[in-house]
Amino acid sequence: MISVIIPTYKEPDYLDLCLQSAIENQNEPNEIIVVVDGFYDLNKSILDKYQDNINVLDLGENQGLSVATNWGVYNASSDYILVVNDDNIFPKDWDIELKKDLKKGVVLSPNQIEPNPSIFQQFIIKNFGYKPEEFNLKIFTQEEINLRQDRIEPTGSTLPFAMYREDYLAVGGWDIMYPSPHVVDWDFFLKCEYWGLEMLRTYKCNFYHFAGAATRKTPEQSLESTKKEQDAHLFFQNKWKQPAQHNQLTNSKKLLSIV
Repeated sequence: MISVIIPTYKEPDYLDLCLQSAIENQNEPNEIIVVVDGFYDLNKSILDKYQDNINVLDLGENQGLSVATNWGVYNASSDYILVVNDDNIFPKDWDIELKKDLKKGVVLSPNQIEPNPSIFQQFIIKNFGYKPEEFNLKIFTQEEINLRQDRIEPTGSTLPFAMYREDYLAVGGWDIMYPSPHVVDWDFFLKCEYWGLEMLRTYKCNFYHFAGAATRKTPEQSLESTKKEQDAHLFFQNKWKQPAQHNQLTNSKKLLSIV
């Protein structure tokens, strides 16, 4: 069994598809923990829809992605966890494919499919839809199988990621001190690298990602988000004495010198 951690905020349509795919495409029952980071009433109908297959952790009010992710892991009962965005789609037999290479000392990132070109050159670019109403789970499930490769390589360090729960706790989880969640995942992966964990990518299954479609903003919201992102990058720079950048070949967040 794998404990799946899905923090969610206020995009119930994306959460609906995420949960449907996780449940329908698993080979055996897994523990699926949905961490509601505020706006419970907005998500209630979706949570009720899948209540027999999920565990709900309601934070009561918005506490941020880092807190939500950490609380999800703290409440996980399996030795292995999988952290997933609520705008991800699970492929067929995702649990079987991940468990093939999941072990202590490894951070395993399944590859992703996105509709637009990505900064991560390993991702597959294929448009299955920008919005839930455009997405056909049956077609994705069938076609994703043809995009798989029997290959694993040291280019992890992207979401989603699976790992040994105690390894997550040993490196300290996600840093709740960040002023915004923009690079907190990069901070976490860098900690994993310094801890000596293997940062691996598997191409044996591919998760779909709507790539931020769920968080499109008004011009005013975009301006505020840009300011928060700048603050997060400054926090990262002050903490690690290097910018939040990555090696384009390996996705390593550990830079040899400040650029």
